[in-house]
Amino acid sequence: MRLYVAFDLDFSLCCGQVFRWRKVDDWWYGVVGEHVVKIRQCGADLEFESVSKDFVQHYFGLNDDLTQISQCVGNDDYIRKALQRFEGLRIVRQVPWECLISFICATYKSIAAIELMLKKLSVKFGEKQAFDGIDFYTFPTVEKLADASENGLRECGLGYRAKYVQATAQKIHDENIKLEDLRNLPYLEARKTLLEFSGVGLKVADCVLLFSLEKLEAFPVDVWVKRVMLNHYAEQLHEPFVKKMQSHASLSNGEYQKIGDFARTYFGAYAGYAQEYLYHYERTKR
Repeated sequence: MRLYVAFDLDFSLCCGQVFRWRKVDDWWYGVVGEHVVKIRQCGADLEFESVSKDFVQHYFGLNDDLTQISQCVGNDDYIRKALQRFEGLRIVRQVPWECLISFICATYKSIAAIELMLKKLSVKFGEKQAFDGIDFYTFPTVEKLADASENGLRECGLGYRAKYVQATAQKIHDENIKLEDLRNLPYLEARKTLLEFSGVGLKVADCVLLFSLEKLEAFPVDVWVKRVMLNHYAEQLHEPFVKKMQSHASLSNGEYQKIGDFARTYFGAYAGYAQEYLYHYERTKR
């Protein structure tokens, strides 16, 4: 498949938005829904197996107009450096169910720890698929995790998150909730719905909205993004608010929402893209 838009496969899969892709030689392998996906980039060409061109186009956000997005969010030197450094990074469209459970599991964990946790969860509760001589596992279904015991989930390294995963799976199963339908709701309404799930706070909700439900105005705030705000955008924020944020490590819900509101005003409709570039730039700076 010939690319006629900016895209960088490595940047898009290494920026903390997905956890179940791995690179073997030149090829990336991932499990999306029931499919094992094999893909690599050679300059302006994408080679892939087992999925369609339409799937690749949608999953990797290749229809997003990165030129327009960069113009919209590129309001200062710092983000322009991030946009230049990681040109071609795109927001992927994950399966909402997997994305929700992944980010419930991700709280207060390193990316390596999250990857291991989700691998164990998939091996224990997913379905094995052999591909290219490698064993892969689909992500557990809602039914599987709704029926899982808390101890069974803890055996996968979830710790206290096990009860959240179990409760969320049971709620989705028992109430026959279709997470995909949240795409049709306005951002704040969709976020409010996600916040009703066990283990879901504002950051987890925003990650799910941004990385699986195409709410590109969602602006997840973690320690890296907070650091960006304090170090590079403090002059745009009220001084008492900045001092309050500097005084403690975590963010209150009110502080989190103020940062998100600022970002949506400052960066516009693509604030989520600004977040991912800033997050990855800050996290990888040497």
